[in-house]
Amino acid sequence: MVCTSTGEGMDSRIQFSRLSEAQCRRLHWASLEILERVGVRIYLQEAVDLLKKAGADVSDGNLVRVPAGLVEKAFTTAPKQIVLCDRRGNRVMPLEGGRCYYGPGSDTLNIVDHRTGERRKPRLTDVKEGTIVCDALPNIDFVMSMVLPTDVDGTIADRYQMETMLAYTTKPIVVVTYEFAGLVDAVEMAEAVVGGADALRRNPLAVCYINVATGLRHNQEALEKLFYLSRKGLPAIYVPVSTSGVSSPVTVAGPIAIDNAGVLVGLVLSQLVREGAPFIVPGTQYSVLDMRTMISTYAEPERGMAQAMGQFYELPRFALGGASEAKLVDQQAAAEAALTLLTETLGGGNIIHDLGYLESGLGFSLAQLLICDEIVSWIKAYLKPIKITGETLALEMVAEYRDEGPYLKSDHTRMHYRDRWYPNLFERAGYEAWVEKGGKSLGKRASEAVDRILSEHQPEPLPENIRKVLRGIVQRAEAGIEPNVARS
Repeated sequence: MVCTSTGEGMDSRIQFSRLSEAQCRRLHWASLEILERVGVRIYLQEAVDLLKKAGADVSDGNLVRVPAGLVEKAFTTAPKQIVLCDRRGNRVMPLEGGRCYYGPGSDTLNIVDHRTGERRKPRLTDVKEGTIVCDALPNIDFVMSMVLPTDVDGTIADRYQMETMLAYTTKPIVVVTYEFAGLVDAVEMAEAVVGGADALRRNPLAVCYINVATGLRHNQEALEKLFYLSRKGLPAIYVPVSTSGVSSPVTVAGPIAIDNAGVLVGLVLSQLVREGAPFIVPGTQYSVLDMRTMISTYAEPERGMAQAMGQFYELPRFALGGASEAKLVDQQAAAEAALTLLTETLGGGNIIHDLGYLESGLGFSLAQLLICDEIVSWIKAYLKPIKITGETLALEMVAEYRDEGPYLKSDHTRMHYRDRWYPNLFERAGYEAWVEKGGKSLGKRASEAVDRILSEHQPEPLPENIRKVLRGIVQRAEAGIEPNVARS
């Protein structure tokens, strides 16, 4: 199969699937059996009532058994393509097939300061600087908040994050909110930026990542967010995550079947609320608990099964790559980032997030984010189709020059040498030249590049009247006033 770089994200054409079609089908059937025989706990009465009305069996108050027919019907109305837009309304991220887009993650508790190498607690300034860097990097397609700022009220930190991201990038935003009111405020901010609710629905600038307790237990807050977004016709990423060996079997297949059952519940509910509601399935893995350290890992090789299920369903997919268990921007961090980015790209993940993550999701580094940007650039070059034409074969020139001709001085070389990939961060100079430039490590070069971006890059500013609207929404949250909207 051919891979192409489209200019609208990287199209991997899904070269690799961890599971065969037969294996995906068996996992799908296992998920349907879980829904029909085991059932799921639904902690929102409106959702219980909606499923019961549609034909689900309800017992013990909120234990819902979902028939397979409801799932199959939901697949007929859920859109196969969702397009995210930038602040200007340009349709820059068509989520479909094997198109891959890359960005950071959200809400890490620590940051490795690129200026000092110190691991410290993040501040709102870090969200601002991170957003500016994301806005500047050519291979970062969307923005998430990266860190959880500790110098603002933690209960409404998501409002500060959204205000900052909207102010310092034009790129699409994946937003994570801590509770339902935070999502409403985030959507209101996005609507103010693009020109209203209808404009946001037509050209979605933001998509919400919803954390769900597990595939068998759907918490009220997650369901309220799903209902709200579905009613408004806005895309939702619905991510049930069990922990293998704790809330699901320790094997690879067992947790996938459980969490996939939870994804199917979210899909059914989204389509019951509004047929055609845009729904993004997780290609991220269940939580893998390392039984030696009791740490939930981010860069394990036992990955790709959830991604394969998203391919099987032909729905837009949320994926995880560019993360590391390393505590520093070191060799392990680069290796794990490269491996996870390559595997997720070959798997055709549409939204590949968590670039720049360290410390198993507890830390973040802007220098590591720049290294991930370089790795993505390398992957794009690797997957770019090779042109085999008369011009590139240059057989007439070979016949004339053989292996002794002036290739270096030829017009053909001057015309085509820029077709090759050249790194920005990876070192290719000779040893003496590298020493002359300071003999700097990759991490040091990345840190200096972050400083250059922050000193030179000026994101497109928001109009002052829009900034005042965003500030007013944040101030409303600071005053403890909830937005005036029904929860479901």
